Amino acid sequence: MKGIRLERAVGGEAVASLEPQSRDPEAHDAFHGGALVTLLGVAMANAARSRTGFTREVVTVDLHVGFVAASSGRLVATARATGGGRSVCFCEAQVLDEHGSAAAQAMGTFRYRDAEGVRSLPE
Repeated sequence: MKGIRLERAVGGEAVASLEPQSRDPEAHDAFHGGALVTLLGVAMANAARSRTGFTREVVTVDLHVGFVAASSGRLVATARATGGGRSVCFCEAQVLDEHGSAAAQAMGTFRYRDAEGVRSLPE
């Protein structure tokens, strides 16, 4: 998603942010829920990948998102790997808005794949 910036990803933790764009079709001056889901997914996937030193890719197996409140302004997702093993990684994440209030939280399961096993989607 355009506008998501990976701030940090190391040792099973990651932080990603999203700045509002002037042309975003925001309903009632709040981000669409899909934008929050994408931000949470990016943060958790990079937390999982950082556990392997970015030597493996991940694919999402399961993702649960709870929306806490409408959000606007700069959003920051903080994610951490909470468990798993050689084939899967369990993660959790939270999005805070520009005021430090919780906007959404998530739990996800990611399957590790060797980098050469991941195919690009057709353009």
